[in-house]
Amino acid sequence: MGKADISLISQTVEQSSEQQSSQTADELRKRITTKKARVGVLGLGYVGLPLAVEFAHAGFEVVGFDVQQAKVDQFNSGQSYVKDVKDEVFRPLIESGKLRATTDFSVIRDLDTVDICVPTPLRKTKDPDMSFVVSATDEIAKYIHPGLLVMLESTTYPGTTDELLLPKLESSGLKVGEDFFLCFSPERVDPGNPKYQTSNIPKVVGGITSQCTDIGALFYKQALETVVPVSSTRVAEMVKLLENTFRMINIGLVNELALMCDRMNIDVWEVIDAAATKPFGFMPFYPGPGLGGHCIPIDPFYLSWKSKEAGIEARFIELAGYINGRMPEFVIEKVQNALNDASKPVRGSHVHILGTAYKRDIDDVRESPALDIVMLLQRRGARVTFSDPFVSKIHINGDVLEAQEMLPAVESADCVVIVTDHTGVDYKAVVGRSKLIVDTRNALKKFRSDNIVRL
Repeated sequence: MGKADISLISQTVEQSSEQQSSQTADELRKRITTKKARVGVLGLGYVGLPLAVEFAHAGFEVVGFDVQQAKVDQFNSGQSYVKDVKDEVFRPLIESGKLRATTDFSVIRDLDTVDICVPTPLRKTKDPDMSFVVSATDEIAKYIHPGLLVMLESTTYPGTTDELLLPKLESSGLKVGEDFFLCFSPERVDPGNPKYQTSNIPKVVGGITSQCTDIGALFYKQALETVVPVSSTRVAEMVKLLENTFRMINIGLVNELALMCDRMNIDVWEVIDAAATKPFGFMPFYPGPGLGGHCIPIDPFYLSWKSKEAGIEARFIELAGYINGRMPEFVIEKVQNALNDASKPVRGSHVHILGTAYKRDIDDVRESPALDIVMLLQRRGARVTFSDPFVSKIHINGDVLEAQEMLPAVESADCVVIVTDHTGVDYKAVVGRSKLIVDTRNALKKFRSDNIVRL
């Protein structure tokens, strides 16, 4: 066989491979646009469950995966455990067969798309804990097949998708952009937000290849209102970190301003409200008892950690993190000074925490500053109770603290600390029945009373 014959065979093989790749992509696009694609969601928490519901509601057959059998059983019973998804929306999708959950990851071999929506916490050393993402990817790698679209939604550092996921998935012998398709699309869920939820929050998506991006964008367009394609997974990963770093740094700025105003005897809330009247060049952020939740206290440190790998010191992030981390101590100082003015020590005083969720009108206490405030007060010898219309108990150093009935606890307390400003609370009654209040959220803005101490 001559060189010309070998070259011809090689070209024929390459053309055949390209045709097969094109056919794989075209078949997946067709299944997506006709709603015949079988959709998988790995991780059924506050991100995964609403996403699964949106695609089931759009007409897709959706399978959710979780390692917790109790969560899977509750899911399959039609009981939503995510506040933003109501049972009356959730249950019909279960009953119709459009939505189900399982702990059996082998079902992935029958799917066309898989979204990874698992936690990405920080270790105590503030470096990313990618164990959940690694475990999810390993499960997908076992059952990957031609025509599968894989999307990572878990917040992470730039480079995760192509440095961590891609090698594991390509170890199967399949080629990205041809045999399977890989994207990153950051979750943007804001729990408790009545206006913006999964369906109408613009969805950023970036793929390993342009074909990955195109297919990923096409998929999300079937269920979500607005899709924003970007040029790469790294850009998409950085988008999420920019969003939350922007918030963290600006909150750090107003928290530092609150510390300054406290020393200068200036009302920081009045300063911010007046500044917010400027119609350009200013966006109001508000101080508080500290950062909480699954994103803002955590996500910027992914960027800080990654930047150190590149030899860059993320000074703004580190400084904002330091200032925000000081706020629970500042709250304790306010409580201590307020009690001193009432001729009472912290030790032995009854301090009641009003609101322990990390933000108003939700039941999520992850990273809540209330937990730090309770712990710091207990260390100083205070007797601490709490009430929260959304939270029945909290865990402090291995101990369980049960919620108390609000008004009796408020009335008996030496000091009430408003940490979370839930909208359903009767603040007029709180002011009327409390001996002393430290308001860290300006929840009592409309009230003028000598028993109120503001942040």
